[in-house]
Amino acid sequence: MIGEQQTSRATDIVTTKLPDAWAQTPLTVVMPTYNEAGNLPGMAELIMGLDQPGLRLLIVDDSSPDGTGRIADELAEGYLTEDGAPRMSVLHRTAKDGLGRAYAVGMAKAVEDGAEYVLQMDADGSHPAGKIAEMLGVALSTGAGLVVGSRYVPGGTLSDAWGAHRKLLSRWANAYASTILGTRVRDITGGFNLWSAEALRAIDLASVGSAGYSFQVEMKFKALRRDFQVMEVPIHFEDRTVGESKMNLAVQLESIAMPWKLRARAGKR
Repeated sequence: MIGEQQTSRATDIVTTKLPDAWAQTPLTVVMPTYNEAGNLPGMAELIMGLDQPGLRLLIVDDSSPDGTGRIADELAEGYLTEDGAPRMSVLHRTAKDGLGRAYAVGMAKAVEDGAEYVLQMDADGSHPAGKIAEMLGVALSTGAGLVVGSRYVPGGTLSDAWGAHRKLLSRWANAYASTILGTRVRDITGGFNLWSAEALRAIDLASVGSAGYSFQVEMKFKALRRDFQVMEVPIHFEDRTVGESKMNLAVQLESIAMPWKLRARAGKR
């Protein structure tokens, strides 16, 4: 057993109660932001309210015009440990050069600061905070280098707000990348992923070339190539209710091309 199952009134979902020793595990949630002023306060409250004393939150803000970075700084002042140490911090970047690069910088910073595990999480509310403890428990109990919050294993679900076309496109993108790369990861494009520091060091974040959403595929493929165990935990993926998606044509084209580039590089090796 990973831990007891509890229902949180704040999130109205079932969460996992970790053993005390596991709850103390240094875990940093890395959350890139760009114009997420409407989402960030609620997300910070959810994450900081989890019963995990070892959990920290690192915001990576790309100079959001809507003041997200300033809001993050103000929120961070209110989340401290009993001895006054910060539980939330903010990394300000001067340029917006892609979600993947924001994640890479934030994840490297988290490992440098002593995190044993690092969790990727979007700021738009699509990823369920109540699954964080379960994902950490799976990693600690199995020794997995990567635990994927998966939409496409049994029990995983998508928001009812997604139309049939969008759901079909998402499944096709997963099948497309997995087939080209020859992996069995059901949700290779998903962005809700928990990594061990060991896996991140082995992958070498500085070597990751993806700037956009294809970062998720490249990272998973690199982990598999280095023989790290990958586990998938079912999640419900919710649609954002505030703000706009950052997906654009350039990001979509990179996502189409990246699996072929990764396959070609792997073949040369």
